[in-house]
Amino acid sequence: MTSADMDMVGPVVPRTGIAPSLLPFRDDPTASNPFLDERDLEQDDTVMELGERAVKRVWGGFMDFALQGNILEIAFGLIIAASFTAIVNSFVSDILLPPLSVLLPLNKNLDEKFAVLQPGPSYAAENGYNTLQIAQDDGAVVMAYGVFLNRAINFLGVGISLYALAGLYQYFSHDPIIKHTVKCKYCRKRISEKALRCVNCTSWLDGREERRSGM
Repeated sequence: MTSADMDMVGPVVPRTGIAPSLLPFRDDPTASNPFLDERDLEQDDTVMELGERAVKRVWGGFMDFALQGNILEIAFGLIIAASFTAIVNSFVSDILLPPLSVLLPLNKNLDEKFAVLQPGPSYAAENGYNTLQIAQDDGAVVMAYGVFLNRAINFLGVGISLYALAGLYQYFSHDPIIKHTVKCKYCRKRISEKALRCVNCTSWLDGREERRSGM
């Protein structure tokens, strides 16, 4: 090869190995793996070691998140609330509604009251449908107003029971969890009855707005 050919080709760079930027996890491992910390990296770490550390870091973060105090409190609160709701629903359905069905001329339980809008193929005018399930199995179009009334009464029972429990807790613990509100006389939005200034329109509620307007 002549000197002219050498000038055209350019200087020959000896191949001493792969460029460092092409090696895996060598330049910036945290750029491709957000679960790694720079403090966890060493120069001689292999891919398996880095992966193992990333898995441990993710697991440790998950345990820190799952075992936080507020997460556990929310979980316990949800479990107690579900149990309390089941108790109130049972009280309404099994204790409260059966006497009402006897006292009122319902002839059956309230949740079994329905109106047939369009009968099914097996409908008999002289007998009708005895239960809501039979009507639905026959393909009839029904208005199950008894189920709606039953669930509405359950909702009222749960709400009244929770309010009573909140009142008892507030009475014995002196912790005001029931916060009474009033309407702001300027923006008409509801605020705390003890507020001195509206959080919505920032108007003072102690009379200084009237004194300013009178000046």
